[in-house]
Amino acid sequence: MGITSAIVLFAVIWFMTFLVVLPLGLQTQAEAGEIVPGTHGSSPANLQMRRKVRLTSLWAAGIWVVVAGTILSGLITVRDLDWFNRMATPEVSLTDETDG
Repeated sequence: MGITSAIVLFAVIWFMTFLVVLPLGLQTQAEAGEIVPGTHGSSPANLQMRRKVRLTSLWAAGIWVVVAGTILSGLITVRDLDWFNRMATPEVSLTDETDG
């Protein structure tokens, strides 16, 4: 895995984790009983964005280490995910390149 692939993998994992963490512990203005004029009652009362970004970064780093380690170790490859047998076997791919 190259450095660009590692960064893209981390970004994807970070945003997926962020979307999971974002609604956790959310208290709406209606639940708090203090609705600011001009806002919906479902608007967050106290978003705590910094805390959620830090929590997301910690969880995403841990998940990334596991996923990147699995990819780099070779335990799971792209061919393992070929459930419909659409990829050629490595031997067929090598003979096709030498014939040309």
